[in-house]
Amino acid sequence: MSEHEPSTTATALPGPDWTEHVVWWHVYPLGFVGADTTGADRSPAPRLLDLVPWLDHLLALGANGLALGPVFASSTHGYDTVDWFTIDPRLGTEADLVTLIEAAHAKGVKVMLDGVFNHVGPEFPALVEARRDPDSSAASLFRREADGSLGTFEGHGGLIALDHSSPEVARTVKDVLTYWADRGADAWRLDAAYSVPSEFWATVLPPLRERHPDVYVVGEVLHGDYAAAVRDGGLDSVTQYELWQGVWHALAEVNLFELEWALQRHDGFLDDFVPLTFVGNHDVTRIASQIDDERHHDHAIVLLFTLGGTPSVYYGDEFGLRAVKEARVGGDDAVRPAFPSTPAEAPGAGVPDALPEVLALHQELIGVRRRHPWLHTARSRTVSVANESLVLEVTGVGAGEALVVALNLGDDELRVADPAPGGWLAGRDAGLDGDVLSVGPHGWAVVARA
Repeated sequence: MSEHEPSTTATALPGPDWTEHVVWWHVYPLGFVGADTTGADRSPAPRLLDLVPWLDHLLALGANGLALGPVFASSTHGYDTVDWFTIDPRLGTEADLVTLIEAAHAKGVKVMLDGVFNHVGPEFPALVEARRDPDSSAASLFRREADGSLGTFEGHGGLIALDHSSPEVARTVKDVLTYWADRGADAWRLDAAYSVPSEFWATVLPPLRERHPDVYVVGEVLHGDYAAAVRDGGLDSVTQYELWQGVWHALAEVNLFELEWALQRHDGFLDDFVPLTFVGNHDVTRIASQIDDERHHDHAIVLLFTLGGTPSVYYGDEFGLRAVKEARVGGDDAVRPAFPSTPAEAPGAGVPDALPEVLALHQELIGVRRRHPWLHTARSRTVSVANESLVLEVTGVGAGEALVVALNLGDDELRVADPAPGGWLAGRDAGLDGDVLSVGPHGWAVVARA
């Protein structure tokens, strides 16, 4: 037995009320619509509208949120911004984005935009002016290194860092956030939030919230003090990279003690905020390629939808797509593929290598989550853990309800009698044997606690 016990007194700050029920479908738009991201072809086209028919797929998946990667004018991949107030011509126009947002809202779908406010691209007009005239007012918008050179984002020469102590930078970002919220955006993802001082977010977010009190703001944070990032920056949430790492690596290495440690950390975060959880996004190798043993792919999805958090599904993961991110120019392309402009009637048809059974698994587990909305802030207690097995009791804070989640990565049967299993919810190669939950080799199960 583990000493890891769930918290029963602290309650996570949930953010806007609607986030309790949201499941995001995360799309990298430039890749999804097949736009050129090298900068060679920036021909205008209303490609954002290709996402409108995919809203029905989003709903069929069980999601109700559309999280968009960069849509603002940029030079290449979307994160080298040229203009925050203009939609990238390769995707369309402001009217096209508004059409997509309105179509989403008509179906009860929230929309998140990706705000890249840590750095800009080389064609950003103020940067062009600053390079032409280092004494211009534009030059004060950018961070300088000790030797006077322009600061960069993690050494990328094409991504020039803004000076977040500049009042003009803060004023502009305030305006950008409000401008697009006025046009219907429900949420913001703050790219590279970990590279921006928390004081900056604490300055620019209050005017947005005053005008749009139900807006949801999540910062991209890789590691460090998540709770402080939320608290000091005035964010609702941050990306839960620690849990992502714990999930895929523990399953890949068949070392569930690593996952159990990540879950202890995760429960601690839930005392302060509800993390954005995921097993894939536009920046990482796909989960199906991270875990060599295909028998253990399901286990990652089980964890995504039975643990506390606000879940996000990266497009293509629901079809079991594979792709490896590589450390080279264009190394992200494989994890940012083009999809058909219109979804086929048969699930996954037209998407190369799509596995309809993986979509069915997502639908089943999202269905479990929908029937147990308290999972949003649930805590987990480790009942038992070994390298090859993990049994969790997942409990709602103040809800008086609990699920038992059992994962088996080994060749022997896993039997769980305590806590006593109740009603069957989902599983593979598993079942109830009287008062005992039996999970076969490499299987998994989710049941109600009796």
